[in-house]
Amino acid sequence: MQITTNKINSANAKINAAITRKTVDANVEKIANQLSKEIKVAGFRKGKVPVSMVKKQYGERLVQDAEAQLLRDVLNEGLAAMEIVADTLIGEPNITKFEKHDNGIDVEVTIAMRPSIELGDYAAMVPEVVKVAIEDEAIVARIEELATAQAPLVNVDEDRPLVSGDTALIDFEGFVDGEAFEGGKAENFSLRLGSGQFIPGFEDQVIGMRKGDEKTIDVTFPENYGGAKLAGKPAEFTVKINAIQAKEVVVIDEELAKKMLPGFEDASVEMLKEKVKEQLESEAMSVRYNDELKPALMETFVSAFTIDLPDFIVEQEMDMALNKKASTMSEEEIAELRENADKVQELRETFREEAARAVKATFIVDALAKAENIVVNEQELMQTIYYEAMQMGQDPVAVYKNYQESGYLPAIQMAMIEDRVLSKLLNDKIK
Repeated sequence: MQITTNKINSANAKINAAITRKTVDANVEKIANQLSKEIKVAGFRKGKVPVSMVKKQYGERLVQDAEAQLLRDVLNEGLAAMEIVADTLIGEPNITKFEKHDNGIDVEVTIAMRPSIELGDYAAMVPEVVKVAIEDEAIVARIEELATAQAPLVNVDEDRPLVSGDTALIDFEGFVDGEAFEGGKAENFSLRLGSGQFIPGFEDQVIGMRKGDEKTIDVTFPENYGGAKLAGKPAEFTVKINAIQAKEVVVIDEELAKKMLPGFEDASVEMLKEKVKEQLESEAMSVRYNDELKPALMETFVSAFTIDLPDFIVEQEMDMALNKKASTMSEEEIAELRENADKVQELRETFREEAARAVKATFIVDALAKAENIVVNEQELMQTIYYEAMQMGQDPVAVYKNYQESGYLPAIQMAMIEDRVLSKLLNDKIK
C-alpha cells in the first residue's frame, strides 16, 4: 500500500493511497481467519470452522470490512506522517475518491483541521470605551415614566377635552348597515386613548370630546378583522363620555423614592436618581455595544488576523446561504435555476466571500474565548432558549427540541460566546 500526503495549510490536508489487490485479499484472509476462531457453526467445534466456509457465509461483507479497515489504516498512517493530532480534526474525514480497478483501489481522503491562530496582543486592538453621558432631564423623565405607570387613575374634575393618554369611561354601541351587531355595545367601558384597543380611527375621534359629550363615530373594520361578518364593513358607533380619568400627578420626593426602592431602608431621591442613571447608562451602552462597538471590534479582528480556513466548512456556509436565498425567491426564479446548473453555481459563488468571513470570525471568537476562559455550557444554553421562548409566549421545551433537531444549537451557543467575549473585552476598556 503506497501512501502520499499533502498538508496544504494549517487547516486542510489530503491523503492519497494506492491499495493493491494483494493487500485487499490479504486483509480479507486475515479477517476470515479471525472469524473462523470466533463464530459458531452447527457441526463444527468453536475455533474449528473452515476459513472457506466463513468466506462462503460472509462473502461481500468480508470485502467491505477489509476495505474499511484499510481506509482506517490509510487515515492513521497519513495523519502520523503529517504529524496531525486526531483531536485537531474538524468533522469526519471526507473520502473524495474511492475507485476500484483490477489492480486494487485508488483512494483520496480530504481532511479539515482547526486552524492555528496567533492572537498576539489582541487586547491592544480593543478601543477605549467612554460611558454614555446621561443628562439629568433624562433621569427625571424616566422616574416620572416609571412612577406614572404605577400611579392610580383619578377622575379629572376640570372641564377639558380628552387628550391622548387619558382614560375615558364611555358608553358605546356599534351599527353596521343600520343594525346593531353582537359584541358592539358596552357601558362605562374604560378606554385609554392611544392604546390601540379599538379599530383604527375610533380613538382619534374620541380625542377632543368632553365629559357628557355624545357623538356618532364613523369607522371601517379592517379587511383582516377576526369576525368575517364585519371584516371590511363601514360602521357607526354612538359614543357618550361618562368620565375622564388621568394618572395621578407624580411628585418626585422621599416618599416616592422609598416606594420605588423597597429594598433600601435609606432610600432617598438622590439614591433613586443614581439607580435610574445606572439603568439608563446600561441601556444606552447595550445599544451602543450591539449597534456600533461589537460589530466594529469583530471587523477589526477579522481584518487583522490571517488564518487558513477549512475548505469544506466554507462550502457548507455557502450552501446554507444559497438555501436561505432560495427561500426568498419566487417559484419562477427557482424554476429558472433548476433548468440551469451554471446559474446555480454562479449564484452560489456570490456567497463565498461572506461565507469565508463568517467562518473566519467563528474561529477567531473560539480562540479569543479560550484565551479569556469564556464558556457557555449546555445548561446556560438551555436556560437562554427557554427564557426567550417564554418571553414570546412559546413552549420552551418544543422550541429547544426544534433547535436541537434542526442542528441550530451550536450556532446559538457560538453566538452567546461571541457576545460574552466581545462584551468582556470592551468592558475591560471602559474609562
